[in-house]
This record gives sequence, C-alpha cells and structure tokens, in this order.
Amino acid sequence: MSRRQMVVEENLGTNLPRVPADRIQIQQVVVNLLTNGTEAMECVDGRPKAIAIRSARQGGDLLVEIRDHGTGFNTTESIFDPFVTTKPGGMGLGLAICRSIIDAHEGRIWAVAGEDVGATLGFRLPLQTSSPE
Repeated sequence: MSRRQMVVEENLGTNLPRVPADRIQIQQVVVNLLTNGTEAMECVDGRPKAIAIRSARQGGDLLVEIRDHGTGFNTTESIFDPFVTTKPGGMGLGLAICRSIIDAHEGRIWAVAGEDVGATLGFRLPLQTSSPE
C-alpha cells in the first residue's frame, strides 16, 4: 500500500474479546477486502488514496469494516454472487468466497456504495457460537 502511495487509517477497537473462528479463513476475508479496496483505488487521481479499517464490538458481535476511496460500484445487489465482478479481468470469486467463510462462521457480510466515491465492505462475527438446543 505504501508503494502505491495509499494512506491506511486504522480505528481498531481495544480489549476486544476473542472470536471463535478459524483465524486463517478470517485473515483471508480481511486480506481479500483490503486487496479489493486497494485495487479500486489504482486509477484514482485528484483525491487521496485512503483505505480505512475499523473494528469494534457491537452487542454480541465483532464488527469489521473496510472503507476505500476508490471507484466504487453502482449496485451491491449481486457482488457476493459467484462470477460477478466489477474489475476488468476479475474472476468474481473473491467476494463469493468471503461470503461463504463468513456464513460458515454464522456471521454476516455486506457492502455499501460510498455517497460520493468508494465503498464500505464489512462483516460481523458472533462473539460466541450458538449452542445446539
């Protein structure tokens, strides 16, 4: 990111509890979302190339959001579907894989187009797994 002259803003929650999750899979989700945000800003000129990552506890969930100032997208309706891409040459699998990982952890993932530019992609993971009844 520094090689691409991008600014990374961090607003990470403190004293967050551990999340019962596969850390490698969650790392894959975070890296994919950061990579998508970084790639969305490659052709940006005339405004700062900034990406923000935020984590916080919200109720019984851990919230993670990644916001970029890139090219954004017109609709969020199908971006998590397999083979849907907004990138030239993209395969359309990254966000579908992210969704399946978050779903497998009983979480929720979403995308919101920015008001003027960019996008925010976020996910929630429960702090405790639900117990079988």
